Amino acid sequence: MTAYFVYVTTTDRDEAMTIGRSIVEDRLAACANVLDNMTSLYWWDDQLQEAGESVLVAKTTEPLVEALIDRIKQLHGYDCPCVVAWPIEKANTAYLDWLGAQTRTVD
Repeated sequence: MTAYFVYVTTTDRDEAMTIGRSIVEDRLAACANVLDNMTSLYWWDDQLQEAGESVLVAKTTEPLVEALIDRIKQLHGYDCPCVVAWPIEKANTAYLDWLGAQTRTVD
């Protein structure tokens, strides 16, 4: 089983918590971490923007990555949310077993 980190920026803690709660309840992710008080710098509408955001980090399995990304996009308030995923190359095998047991299986 390959596990994945999914990194998401959100408008604030409330949005991160709403998305995180939904994806964990739906078992698309085994867990989600919310990190507050991040400052982002980015281009939008041809202008350099600076905004306070929160980060959501979800852990899931490879078969669920696409469904997880789609669900986050449905719940997210941004027109173009940052939702990126990368595989976990090394990890505590007991944690990976737990992660796999907490996520739903794909039919």
